[in-house]
Amino acid sequence: MSEYSTRAITAWAEEDRPREKMILKGKLALSDAELLAILLGSGTTGESAVAVAQTILASVDYNLNDLGKRSLSELQKFRGIGEAKAVTIAAALELGRRRQLSDLRERPRIGHSRDAYNTIAPLLADLQHEEFWLLLLNKANEVFARERLSSGGMSGTVVDIKMVLKAALDGKAAAFIAVHNHPSGNLQPSQADIDLTRKLKQSGALLDLPMLDHLIISERGYFSFADEGQV
Repeated sequence: MSEYSTRAITAWAEEDRPREKMILKGKLALSDAELLAILLGSGTTGESAVAVAQTILASVDYNLNDLGKRSLSELQKFRGIGEAKAVTIAAALELGRRRQLSDLRERPRIGHSRDAYNTIAPLLADLQHEEFWLLLLNKANEVFARERLSSGGMSGTVVDIKMVLKAALDGKAAAFIAVHNHPSGNLQPSQADIDLTRKLKQSGALLDLPMLDHLIISERGYFSFADEGQV
């Protein structure tokens, strides 16, 4: 545990304080715990706001999506979190969720792999763990939903073929695009990626549910199976 965990934030070096750190280095320099600490404003006796934030995040395995599902009463079970702070946390996470969804109101049309990349890259390119998502398309090749199906570690995430197809069918998609990221930055598909693509394409075809592409995304760009003639 950091030496700062039990110290008040005001006792930290200025460049280590979350608010000052954001001002000096920008929001991307802050961890999830530091961003949450800014919302909390203060910690408790013997614990900094960052330490309280780390405790909250650890309870959901550092999954912000799961944290967003916590009710106000569940948030208030944490030491130092009263109604006002619980409301602040819930409101911030809801704004984040709405931000992710807002650009889909225009239903971007996919005519090229770059269009698909632009639709999903902001959610995946900078992640330090691997996630698998689906882009669900209507008959006009417009994306009407983005679905995260799994979240894993640095080197991989588990993908269940049945769950992929179920998500697409439940969403009444006319077609889908599979997407996952490589935190390492390496855009070359692994043998597991190649096998998954083949199975998804074959399984989708049996259900008259075509997979249009499978993208691998990193901060360096993307790899498209369709562009390479593998879909």
